Amino acid sequence: MSAKLCEAWNWRQPNGALRDMVCRGLLADLDRAGWIELPAPRCQPPNNAIVHRRVVTPAAPVEAAPITGSLAALGPLAIRLVRRTDGERLFAALLSQYHYLGYRRPVGEHLKYLVLAGERPVACLGWGSAPRQLDLRDAFLGGALAPGQLPLIAYNSRFLILPWVAVTHLASHLLSQIARRIATDWQDLYGHPIHLLETFVDTERFTGACYRAANWICLGRTRGRGAKAAAHRPTGSIKQLWVYPLSPHFRQHLLAPPPHG
Repeated sequence: MSAKLCEAWNWRQPNGALRDMVCRGLLADLDRAGWIELPAPRCQPPNNAIVHRRVVTPAAPVEAAPITGSLAALGPLAIRLVRRTDGERLFAALLSQYHYLGYRRPVGEHLKYLVLAGERPVACLGWGSAPRQLDLRDAFLGGALAPGQLPLIAYNSRFLILPWVAVTHLASHLLSQIARRIATDWQDLYGHPIHLLETFVDTERFTGACYRAANWICLGRTRGRGAKAAAHRPTGSIKQLWVYPLSPHFRQHLLAPPPHG
């Protein structure tokens, strides 16, 4: 039903795919409000966004012998997009085991990069949807993000250098390499550009030195309050917000509403 409705309305994502899940949510909301009456459900399948997001399929063990030395000595690096490929299982397993935040299956637009030196993985970088409202971002842009422009920002949700890898300048080098290609990768997959990269750095664990070395800009520190926190009551660690503009006119793109209104 939702697919047929999307086809009738020509309701599509920028990459041409039907907005099927959004339409299902709309229909469910209308049914709950009493505006329409949906047919009784035929079955109750598991909610993949809740259940399977926590399930990480084990991957084959990887070699954990130390990798040290200079970036030049490491040799050529392969930065692979692994979403919906065989490498996605390894990406998830590495984050689950070695990243302090673990792994959560992303919802919405996202990219997953697995970095290899030869056949050995050395790093993982995950990118997804940016937070909806940030005062530090608004101050940097010179105004609030225009409605509908949030998808033009990519958020670096996970960055892992594997614990047995100690290569000078590797982290900043990877950030620079990703910044050169991510806009094209995003356009190819989702049919729209991105103009700004963002991330949070936990100041209790890290200094943000690799982002600084890759020419990211630190906008300041958060107050340690999550979206659900009571006013003036910190609920988490203090974090730095770092950004990296991808285009010279990024402010105009993010502050102007989409052309279609």
